[in-house]
Amino acid sequence: MSDDIKDAEIIEEKKKGKSKSLRLIIGIFVILIGVAVLVSLNNMGLLKIDKINLPTGKKAELNYTETSSKIKEGIYITDVSEVVEEVMPSIVAITSKTLVKNGNFGPSFFGEEQYSEGAGSGIIVSKNDTELLILTNNHVIEGAEELSVQFVNEKSVDAKVKGTSERRDVAVIAVKISDLDNATIESIKIATLGNSSELKVGNGIIAIGNALGYGQSVTTGVVSAVNREVTIDNITTKMIQIDAAINGGNSGGALLNSKGEVVGINSAKYSSGGSSTSASIEGMGFAIPISDVKDLITSLMNGEEDKSDATMGIEGYMITEEQASAYNMPVGFYISKIVENSGADKANLEIGNIITEIEGKKVESFSDLTNIIYDKKKGDKVKIKISYISGRKYKEKEVEVTLS
Repeated sequence: MSDDIKDAEIIEEKKKGKSKSLRLIIGIFVILIGVAVLVSLNNMGLLKIDKINLPTGKKAELNYTETSSKIKEGIYITDVSEVVEEVMPSIVAITSKTLVKNGNFGPSFFGEEQYSEGAGSGIIVSKNDTELLILTNNHVIEGAEELSVQFVNEKSVDAKVKGTSERRDVAVIAVKISDLDNATIESIKIATLGNSSELKVGNGIIAIGNALGYGQSVTTGVVSAVNREVTIDNITTKMIQIDAAINGGNSGGALLNSKGEVVGINSAKYSSGGSSTSASIEGMGFAIPISDVKDLITSLMNGEEDKSDATMGIEGYMITEEQASAYNMPVGFYISKIVENSGADKANLEIGNIITEIEGKKVESFSDLTNIIYDKKKGDKVKIKISYISGRKYKEKEVEVTLS
């Protein structure tokens, strides 16, 4: 009888052993399936697995990877929540502090330095081994003594300027990856860039930025015009015109297409007094086409000189036909200031000279002058014709200027 009980116990133990082995095999099989599913989702773009701080030793590059397939491309944008949810981690708020250099009391009062604070936006566009690289407008960070960047999780860190182009109004600033905590690294993303040359009038667009310094906000609209010539600070640039609301603080933020790709950098807005970040005229926003500056951005990210930012090194104003007739002067650009050691200085140009021609073309507006210079690079030479006072009359001569 006892032998039968022992045999039964042995049989029961064997059954339990087989059951445990079966459960173990099933568990391993489920884990393998789970890993395979996660890898597949990541490869399809439905699951983003970024390793922000993985050292590679490579140069910083712009991200042109495919946008998530869950975002539907449509003719008219109605619900943009999916696009915004995916892109918002790529957008930052930028705060700048600039030392006040004028005013009633100058840069200091009662022994304390006075600073003005500005707000802008930025786009995380790349990284290298040690830095997170953020794209913005030059006018957002120009002259700043201090810069700080706030990420989507509301954590802020200090930033430094990596490179700028005043003429293109583009800048890249950098944040040390070592200054970011794990929560911030996990919450942010690198933006995907699109092709702005494919934009058509009427395409739906989304603008994201730090409007009025209140934090990130979203507006939508359509492309009102492409290749629109806009003059800001005497610089004429071809831009994307949009009807999405753009307010102070939006500068440097992202203009997105319906797939969530960055197609422009929100940059300026017309007001009754010209282009301004506090415009009074609604429905006229402007953005720098991303495809026009992608090579420049790559150069700035990698600390390379912006050779396209060429200049003669002069300041002044236009003499119009009406003024020329009234004061017996030639029509052209009147030089009121010459930068020391610039191309103009080395070519012996003088204050009071009037540039009447450049590369054989008459200078009848400021854009006649700048459009030719802006197509050149530092070190290129341009031939100009100037009028100068000799006694009581103006005489002309040709001068070759090396751009600096």
